[in-house]
Amino acid sequence: MIKVVITGAAGRMGSRLVSLVKDSAFLTLAGAVEGKGHHAVGEDSGEVAGCGRTGVPIVDDLSSLMERGEVVVDFTTPAATLGHLKIVAQHRRGIVVGTTGFSSSELDELRSVSKQIPCVFSPNMSVGVNVIYKVIAEMAKTLGEDYDIEVIEAHHRLKKDAPSGTALKMAEVLARAVNRDLGQVGVYARKGLIGERKRGEIGIQTIRAGDIVGDHTVMFGTMGERIELTHRASSRDTFARGALRAARWVVKQPPGLYDMLDVLSLK
Repeated sequence: MIKVVITGAAGRMGSRLVSLVKDSAFLTLAGAVEGKGHHAVGEDSGEVAGCGRTGVPIVDDLSSLMERGEVVVDFTTPAATLGHLKIVAQHRRGIVVGTTGFSSSELDELRSVSKQIPCVFSPNMSVGVNVIYKVIAEMAKTLGEDYDIEVIEAHHRLKKDAPSGTALKMAEVLARAVNRDLGQVGVYARKGLIGERKRGEIGIQTIRAGDIVGDHTVMFGTMGERIELTHRASSRDTFARGALRAARWVVKQPPGLYDMLDVLSLK
């Protein structure tokens, strides 16, 4: 049984992770963490998650759990994740990071710290989405310059960052596949008299509404036809199960930065 510590344990993703670990035949819950001052600190993690008592209270100090945990699963905020990474590195444990919304400088810091420990970092832990990353790269290469590329994402009204980390990853994969610099060709909004679509641009559009768990569509369009590839997540368990699959994998790896394509042997 691999001993897992979950950070952000009272959040939407953290609660599902607690529930799934509680029912797992391969993993056991070694600890649960929330931020200092969070109302759930001191409560039983399973009761907060709605899955029944686990006997594991939510605490506000990750360091206090590192001796009993083998791997940390982190879905929090960029600032919190970077703090957790440093603690994990001090104790030479593994970590799975599903946090999104990092700035360029924060990503640089994540990459630097992850040289010391095995770290799986992916904006989307869904197995299906990670297969799509592979597929859209091949599609973009094959279809060529005559096909316009758009990425459309939709999430619930409470999501704080936009575009989603998954949409940005898709756009990066597509840009790399057709030898373009996303920083130069990415278009994140259109309004007014903007003129014709510029050749080579990649559109990334955002929708926020209701309780949408996560929808992502990649569109390839040319004169006379359009191809759309869509992934729809109907439950956060999709991401949670992928993250726990990554946790089982990463504890066996040497230090380094990995993603779900490594976990799934798709590279």
